[in-house]
Amino acid sequence: MVSGMMVEGKWITEGNEGDQRDQSGRFSPMPTTFRDRVTADGSSKFKTEAGRYHLYVALACPWAHRTFIMRELKGLNGAISVSIVDPIMSDKGWKFSEAPGAIPDSMNHAQYLQEIYVKADPKYTGRVTVPVLWDKQTQTIVNNESREIVRMFDVEFAELAPQKIDLYPRDLQQQIDATIDAIYMPINTGVYRAGFATLQAAYEEAVTELFEHLDQWEAILSQQRYLCGTQLTEADICMFTTLYRFDSVYHGHFKCNLRRILDYPNLWNYLKDLYQRPEFKATCNLDHTKRGYYMSMTEINPNRIVPKGPIIDFDERHDRDRFDNT
Repeated sequence: MVSGMMVEGKWITEGNEGDQRDQSGRFSPMPTTFRDRVTADGSSKFKTEAGRYHLYVALACPWAHRTFIMRELKGLNGAISVSIVDPIMSDKGWKFSEAPGAIPDSMNHAQYLQEIYVKADPKYTGRVTVPVLWDKQTQTIVNNESREIVRMFDVEFAELAPQKIDLYPRDLQQQIDATIDAIYMPINTGVYRAGFATLQAAYEEAVTELFEHLDQWEAILSQQRYLCGTQLTEADICMFTTLYRFDSVYHGHFKCNLRRILDYPNLWNYLKDLYQRPEFKATCNLDHTKRGYYMSMTEINPNRIVPKGPIIDFDERHDRDRFDNT
């Protein structure tokens, strides 16, 4: 994997301790560091305002993809500007380019995302990750934790959102939070725990747990349309970005190959159901996704060969309308 991090505001590529592996070969991601909040009521120093914030994303990254989907679902395109990095990570981390599907940094005119982190904190130490929510007014990073950015777009930007869809309804909030928690470690992070494991036992532990939980959700989705019942919620966005990449990337690249999502009737139809929503489809780019993984993670794929397949028809008709509430 293209490896690097910031230490005291300087980019280093050797001795990187950003992604920890313990003595058992288990992978554990480094926590995010910018955790401020945008608030509609002004209770934080970052108040909800149209045109004030800028989002940095990678189309390859499932964590950034979550925020991009929520921005689209809420119709916040006009209120929150965006930059999309090049799909292939360079030896200096995420970079901005004129590649198809990418959008250069018109906000700070940076060449690399690391420049944004240093602008926010000249002595920053840590990983340089997407998504990043940038405040144009105070010239700093508000937040780089995907789950929190998703929640802010959904709740704190609700009054500005042209699309009045609520993905965190009051009566489901506890269930939504519990579901996001339940899928995070075994599924969202589980694919990485399998792919980046350095010992056989650690790999098998991660893969076993991953598929046990996919099996459980397959059973749940045989009874209901969405993860939390009859309506689309934030939890579905968090599940979608992993499932979308699964057969194209995680199955082969990360050795998560006990089964494909295609082999799960309910998960596969659930995935197609979500993808076929125009707001989801508009944020998906399989070319960025495949090249981003296969060409950036040279530790796993040293020759950087991108497979042509598999052929997946996300537009194939789904059967989820068999449930009453659509």
